[in-house]
Amino acid sequence: QVQLVESGGGSVQAGGSLKLSCSASGSFYNNYCLGWFRQVPGKEREGVASISSDYFQNYADAVRGRFTIVRDNDRNTLWLQMDSLKPEDTAMYYCAAVLDSAFSCWARIRSRDVTNWGQGTQVTVSS
Repeated sequence: QVQLVESGGGSVQAGGSLKLSCSASGSFYNNYCLGWFRQVPGKEREGVASISSDYFQNYADAVRGRFTIVRDNDRNTLWLQMDSLKPEDTAMYYCAAVLDSAFSCWARIRSRDVTNWGQGTQVTVSS
């Protein structure tokens, strides 16, 4: 099991950038599929990006080309670089982890089938 703690949320104007961080503690971090999710009140939590144990990335259509997911296994840290932010990106953002094969990583994130969650960090984008 890994424990996850997010940081880096805040408020920004449309077109701006933010970088979220997710620090992990626990064993076998290198073997985890990692992902970022977001949720707005009244809607389901949605997966926005994943990165597998072999560093393969996937993105939701709504963020592809604007967001970048990065992991550093030596530092047990996950990041989400968010550029060209839009008001519709406003949400609570969560990092998550699940032990799975690299091949199945994005499928697990898309189906919200994960075992470890952070507490969330708020991102607000104003127009």
